[in-house]
Order: sequence, then structure tokens, then C-alpha cells
Amino acid sequence: MTFVQDNISGSVIVISSHVMRGSVGNRAAVFGLETLGFPVWAVPTIVMPWHPGQGPSTRLRFDGEAFDAAMGDLAASKWRGEVKAVLTGYFGSADQVRSVARLIRTLRENNPDLIYVCDPVMGDKGGLYVPIETAEAIRDELVPLATVSTPNRYELAWMSGAELDTNAEIMDAALALGPPKMLVTSAVPMMANGIGNLFLSGRHALLAEHRAIENVPNGLGDLLAAVFLARMLQGVDDEKALQLATASVFEILARTMKRGANELTLETDASSLSTPMAMVQMRHLLHPSRSKGK
Repeated sequence: MTFVQDNISGSVIVISSHVMRGSVGNRAAVFGLETLGFPVWAVPTIVMPWHPGQGPSTRLRFDGEAFDAAMGDLAASKWRGEVKAVLTGYFGSADQVRSVARLIRTLRENNPDLIYVCDPVMGDKGGLYVPIETAEAIRDELVPLATVSTPNRYELAWMSGAELDTNAEIMDAALALGPPKMLVTSAVPMMANGIGNLFLSGRHALLAEHRAIENVPNGLGDLLAAVFLARMLQGVDDEKALQLATASVFEILARTMKRGANELTLETDASSLSTPMAMVQMRHLLHPSRSKGK
């Protein structure tokens, strides 16, 4: 009989884009999770020389049937007992989304406590940057499976079909969408010249704010989702996880900008992931259930 040692901290399957140069997608998420002590099974959905925001480059895509077969391999793996969580980000097609949804459902048959963090990487204030069928598949197939979803405000607005101009509207949309916990980036700040991450669960409504920085590198959302997941896996409560994850990402961003780099300097700032020192303003907001007298 083959003995398979179960990893004490638990492995994480991370499914997103891979760039050859830069710190976005899986490059950011895998680094964040491994730095905080979690082995990663890294699955690329598309491979590019660099982020499209850095200029045109060739996209290496995967055959849909081959990708689906690889997800089947993961689902049937003799090591699947190691896996405590799944994190998804950018997808190259709607077929990939459906393959990953099957993977998550299969893993949950073996481990009902599997944590799934869905970062619905599909757009920003400029609109969708994935095909609409891919965005719809993420919304309809993956978000309902999520333990936590981490959209930016514009992705949440698209998924909910509503204009989200206030944090109250963001919270209503987050509750209506369905995951037990939502972490919405680019929320409406309460401090001057700030930017906020809004966390909502069935009991808590929290806002973590820091000063806004213009013209930032890509990858911040990928990193935030990964670090927040790592803190969840460490057993940190929601408020502390939000504070630590926000502080880590802001500190790395600030240091990157000070260096004048055009990609997040993760390799230089690993200490910001484990022991962030940046100040984050934490606020408790009125939960929608209480504001409506429920």
C-alpha cells in the first residue's frame, strides 16, 4: 500500500494566467501563498510573455480537451487529500471555467470543508476584458461555489447588473450574489484620498482603507486574494485577515512605487507578506441586515 503523507498546512491549487516576466496572475498568487508557508499546485490557464498592459505579446493557449483532462488528473490524484483550498483568477475560455467547476465539485466530494476563493478576473472600470461568455461562466458556474469571492467594484457591478456608487449598494449587491463571504476591492473610501477593501459576511461589514496611489502596477488583486486566503488557512479571524492582507499589499505597492519599478517587487519585499508594518484604517460598517431592521 502506498503511504501518502498529508501536508500539515495544506496545499492550494491556484488556477490563473502565467506571465514570463512580471508579478501578475499566478506569479503573484503562488509567491504570496508559498511565502506564507503553503505548497501550491500551480495551474496556468494562459501563458504570456508579460501582462497585456505592458504591450502586445504572444498568447500561448491550451487545447480545451487537454485542459479538461488535466483537471481530471488533479481531481483523481492520489495526493488530492493534501488540497485544502482552491484559488482561481484569470481564465482563457468559458470551457476552462466549466472544467474547473467540475474539479471543485469533485474535490468537495472528498473534502466538504474545501475552501474555494473565486477572484472573478474579468474587467475594471473600462469594462470587460474577457469575452462575455467567459465572464458569464465565471458568474454562473464558479461564484456560486465560492467560499469567498474577491471582485473589484466594477466586476461586482457587472455581475449584479447594478451601479455601485456607495458602499451600501456594494454590500447589497454582494449579499445578493450569494457567496458566504465577499471581499470587494476598489470600494468607496471614507478617508480623503483613500482607497478601500470592503469585506462582507453574514455578520460583519468591514472596510480596510489606505491612501490611494496612482498609476499602479498590475497584480494587486491577485496578490490580495492569495494573501487573504493564506490568512484564512492560518485560522486568522476575518477582521485580522483583512487588515493583514490589505497592509501587505499596500506595503509592497508603496515600496515598488518608491523604487520606480513597473512590476510588483515581490522577491525583494517578502517580509511585507509575513510581517507587514503599513498602517491600515479599519472601520466597522453598518451591516445591511441591521440597517433594514432584520
